Amino acid sequence: MTRPTNRSGRETVVVRAGWIPSVVREDGELRVELGAGADALHQPRTFSFPIAERHLQVIRDDLARHLLLWCAVLPLCDAAGTAGPLDEDAAVALLDPILLGPPAEVDALVREVGMHTATLVAHGADTRLLERGQVLDSLGSATEQADWGRAQAYEANRGRARRGVHLAPIDEAVLRYTGQYLHGATRPGRHPEAVEPELLPVVLRVVATAEQASSGMRIRRDPRRGKRATDKRDWTRMGAAVGDAVRREHPALVDDVVRSVGFLVCSEAADRAQDLPVVDDAEPESDGVGGTATAALVFTDDRGAETTWRRGDARSAGAEFWEFVADHAGSDNEVFTIEDEALGEGIQLHLYADSIARITTVATGDDGADPEYRVEYRLVDGMDGYRVLVSAFTRGGCAALAAHGPWTTDPDELERLRREAARRTTSPQDRQP
Repeated sequence: MTRPTNRSGRETVVVRAGWIPSVVREDGELRVELGAGADALHQPRTFSFPIAERHLQVIRDDLARHLLLWCAVLPLCDAAGTAGPLDEDAAVALLDPILLGPPAEVDALVREVGMHTATLVAHGADTRLLERGQVLDSLGSATEQADWGRAQAYEANRGRARRGVHLAPIDEAVLRYTGQYLHGATRPGRHPEAVEPELLPVVLRVVATAEQASSGMRIRRDPRRGKRATDKRDWTRMGAAVGDAVRREHPALVDDVVRSVGFLVCSEAADRAQDLPVVDDAEPESDGVGGTATAALVFTDDRGAETTWRRGDARSAGAEFWEFVADHAGSDNEVFTIEDEALGEGIQLHLYADSIARITTVATGDDGADPEYRVEYRLVDGMDGYRVLVSAFTRGGCAALAAHGPWTTDPDELERLRREAARRTTSPQDRQP
């Protein structure tokens, strides 16, 4: 196809669909022109290099060789980066071998230059011939219009093959259902329309197995990480339960599929928790009374925020405290305190260190003297551990924490316990396979 000459004397001689390079004639010179890469401002870059009349005829008449020239030049565009010039000499050196060379030499050159084969697949290349090195033959039915979904699927399967994973039809069907056939990192969903009708009942049985395995389980929010963060341990527990059940009931499925189904069920469970208030699961929410025998508890963070819970509030003290943490927690705000001023005691959560301190007043500091406090420390095992300790304190004060030891008054002893816990976590018998 030829476009008319514009006012500047520039004529587009060959133009094809999409991003396939054009041929232009400007000031009597023929040049291939293509868009590739981006500059420092993420705007597309345009490159060009000269060709001769003999090359123009092939480009005009032979789509396969035109596509091959494009794919061979793309690595040169990549090498130019965001601001460098195209190596025109290297581009010109590709013209005769690709456009005029015999098929065997073309195939050999393609292997040598490291071509963007995904682009060829998108334009209809026969993947079996392509993988056998018969590149020119593979483009016998090439099309101008690109199908990038086909190229993505090809690349995804090549990646799986490198890991030794080969999909059976049911494997592919499940991955298409979850939306993770092309990209394993894609957030999963439910896409029954993407599955062949005859395979959909089998896919739904696999998903039902996962749902049954996770029935009664949930993924709660983790207020230590903000308003919408999920509890990683809850996710791990649910994922493990789903994986075990799916592998047991459907042993032929590959691991990629098992993980995808687990990801689907876990992400849906996490979504259900996103719009719910943070609650203290160890504390009843029915009457809104609960809590300690005192009238009020004061919640503070490390940056001066403060709120007070009072007996008779609609929600329990534990639930209100965790909502306070979710509202204020951040990488620079990881120390939270609950204080019972009437009893002269409190707890301080060190979220950055997985530890907690319980603080009791030994002497009130009458007659101008400073109060004296007893501070005891212990490690905390994740969000579950914090929930238990906060609930115990809000319901029974420091006395209720005695059963949740060991506690130590020595910070150095706390660090020793922390190092021991770290060694146990990373010991060979505790490592995940």
